[in-house]
Amino acid sequence: MTPPMKDHLMKLIDYYDRVIRLQHDAEIKRELRDEEDVFLLLCFSELLGVPNPVSYYTLELYPEMIERFHEWHLRMGMEKSPLDGIRCC
Repeated sequence: MTPPMKDHLMKLIDYYDRVIRLQHDAEIKRELRDEEDVFLLLCFSELLGVPNPVSYYTLELYPEMIERFHEWHLRMGMEKSPLDGIRCC
């Protein structure tokens, strides 16, 4: 294949991939948000009064999770943190 033909074919494949993926992008983003919400619940479940069987392993994740928690509670429509133990705002 000549280089211009190869470039044209690559552009066509890229366009096809974007058209196919277009319908599923919103669904994939929604699934990722839901997965992150479950992960946040697992990490902060003890603050909500739910026993967490893996609290020892999630303890070291808290510093990284504070920023995500802030984004989550804003996305859920809460101006301030709903948990007294976490002051992210």
